[in-house]
Amino acid sequence: MFTVTCNILPKITRPPIIRATMELSANSNTTDGCQNILMMRHGDRIDQVNPLWLETASRPWDPPLVHDGMVRAFRTGQRIRSQIRFPIHRVFVSPFIRCVQTASEVVNALSAVDLDPNATTSKDVLSIDKSKLKVSIEFGLSEMLNTISIKPEIVPKDRKFEFLISDLESMFPEGMVDHNAVPAYKEMPLWGETVQGCTDRFLSVVNTLADQYPSENLLLVTHGEGVRTTFATYKEVDVYDIEYCACAELRRQVSGQDGSTKAGHFEVITGLGQSGIKYH
Repeated sequence: MFTVTCNILPKITRPPIIRATMELSANSNTTDGCQNILMMRHGDRIDQVNPLWLETASRPWDPPLVHDGMVRAFRTGQRIRSQIRFPIHRVFVSPFIRCVQTASEVVNALSAVDLDPNATTSKDVLSIDKSKLKVSIEFGLSEMLNTISIKPEIVPKDRKFEFLISDLESMFPEGMVDHNAVPAYKEMPLWGETVQGCTDRFLSVVNTLADQYPSENLLLVTHGEGVRTTFATYKEVDVYDIEYCACAELRRQVSGQDGSTKAGHFEVITGLGQSGIKYH
């Protein structure tokens, strides 16, 4: 379980109503003129279950999921598929391995043909509908890069967090990765960012990706701080705990006008029931 170490959210001014550059088509993918975004935390990470893993890890700052984390992620994908009122068109994911593994499980659950209700992980999925959605790595969804989230003794000596993107992309079903997607962040954030800077980054990523694809519903797989920041800002509450695979559901009105898209403010929607997010 993720316990937030900093419960005081910096005061944020809501972004104004925007006009996105992409025009909504007559056959918009959004439901009832709304764009929906799910912000999801990754599953159970190995260093929180087995602290001894750190002693021999070559990348101690990039822990993978344990098996229970895979199961939790897959079942969350099943829940999203069965309970939400809209389709997911695109998935954007932090490059950290725990997030990529989480997103892979969710994508398999969302795209499985004739999903077996007894399936527990992607290994139980026999056939995938590759036309369901597209996936992209997004650096802007990365972990908060400071000593609040990552212990200084396990940070790379050069303070550079490097990822082999082709290996990460290979974890998704063939043909689902969209190499033409325009990222919000083309490079990793720099080490030593402030809490305020991280807050600004996550909110910027949400708005940038939403504006880039205003006629599509998005799933953003990120870290606890990303879910906390987003939920707390738009709900205007103090969040003190984010469970593994917790989801923050956002929605905004979108409409086409004069060759552009007019979009309103995001609001928090609690359509998923128990969200796994605890707040005051």
